[in-house]
Parts: sequence; C-alpha cells; structure tokens
Amino acid sequence: MRISFFFLFIVFNFSIQAQQKLASIPLSNNKFIVVSHRGNHVDVPENTIKSYENAIAIGADYIEIDLRTTKDSQLVIMHDGSIDRMTNGKGKVKDLTLSEIMTYQVEEKTKPEWGKFNIPQFEEVLKLVKNKINIYLDFKEADVLKTYQMLLKYGVEKQVIVYINYPLQAKKWMQVAPQIPLIVSFPDNIRDSSSMANFLNKYPVAVLDGSYKEYNASMVRASHQNFTMVWPDIQHPREAEFWEEAIKLGVDGLQTDHPEALINFLKNKGIR
Repeated sequence: MRISFFFLFIVFNFSIQAQQKLASIPLSNNKFIVVSHRGNHVDVPENTIKSYENAIAIGADYIEIDLRTTKDSQLVIMHDGSIDRMTNGKGKVKDLTLSEIMTYQVEEKTKPEWGKFNIPQFEEVLKLVKNKINIYLDFKEADVLKTYQMLLKYGVEKQVIVYINYPLQAKKWMQVAPQIPLIVSFPDNIRDSSSMANFLNKYPVAVLDGSYKEYNASMVRASHQNFTMVWPDIQHPREAEFWEEAIKLGVDGLQTDHPEALINFLKNKGIR
C-alpha cells in the first residue's frame, strides 16, 4: 500500500529523525537479505507455522508475516482482512473471536494435497523464531503497545522490522518503541535520484520497500547515500526471470515467493 506524500509529511514531522537514530536493523549472517514472503510456501499454505519452519530450514533471513486482531483482541496471522480465501471458513478476522477462528484451518484450495493447518497466533510465531530468523512484520491491524509488549515477552524485539501500512501506525510506533526500525514504500512522486535524496533527507527511514520495477540504479544509490537499505518486492510466479535485473540495481535484498531458489541463485552468483 502506498502512503501519500501529504500524510508522510504529517507523520514524519512527528519525530522520525529521532526514531531512526535509535533504530537498528536486525542482525543477519548475510549481506544480501532474503525475505520469505508469508513464509516459504512453495509446497505448504502461506502464513502457516510450517511455512515459517520451512523458511528457517532453508536459511532465509526474514519471514514476512501479516498481523491482525480478532474480535476479542487476540493477535493472529492472516494476510487478508477475511479468512475466506485461505481457510475453510468465512468472515472477517476482526469479527471473529480467537476461539471461533481456531475452529477453521488454513488450506491452499487449489492444492488440497498440501494439507490443512491452524491459523497461527502471534505468540506461536514469536516462540518459533527466537534466535533462528528475523521477522518482517507487515502491520495490518493491531495495537502497537500490545504488539511491542509481546515482542518483549518473548525476547525477540531485536529480530523485528515493521512495515507501515498507514501513517498513524508510524506515529504510534515512534511513540511506543522508537528503537524498532520501520520500513515503508516510497511515494509515487519519487522517480529519480534527486527526488529520492530529497525524500530521505526529510523523512529518513531504515529500509525502503516497493516493487523492484519502481527503482533505478541511481535511486538505489541515493538511498544508500542516505543510510537507507532497499529490499524491494519481486514476488511473481516467474520471478526468477527478473532476479538478475533486480540485483544489478544494487538493492540490498528481495522479498520473494521462492526463497530457497533465490538463495541458491545468490550462492551461484557468489553473492551469498
């Protein structure tokens, strides 16, 4: 989701410069970051504990997860606002209690042989990842304080970067946990190195997201000159055709639907 330049101006004037001075990107063993989009779901349903275990097993740097809140204020993982697409049930996450949600199972309906799995609770994910893999937290709908307290409870607060979907989310994270690094997609009016540099001079962030197609090499260099990493999206059924092109831009990582194949590609290129 794109955050408009106007709203960025309002939110980041709150104090993003102070926030980013405190924030540190989680440590990784690899220079080029591989973000496993909704876990490694090439042969299991997305956003399941099994998909996260698979991402850990193949050596991805991050799992990307989507955080939402149930009717009774419990934190669960589901990309869509409803459970219709990915489960054997129907309804919006925010309209269902945790006990109701747990009666349904995640499944890839076009590939039933992949099996059925429980909808993950956030706590389950945090227990799984500690000292194993970092979290790229797509902050869909949740309470910042409750989320941060849970990160602290399981001791994974240094393994998380938060993707901002709405301007007020940024402001709230800056208030509650200024040491947590944030990631955003840059506004549509950024088209070249000059506009990128101007943007990051005013609103410095830890990492930039967005499609790799929206970048050119000079924009990536401008980001680096402003101490901002670039981890664009490249999720696509035929994404392997574009890995070379994206890497030549000078990006620092990619968010992928095929993390194991990408890791092998990077190893063969001597990048990982």
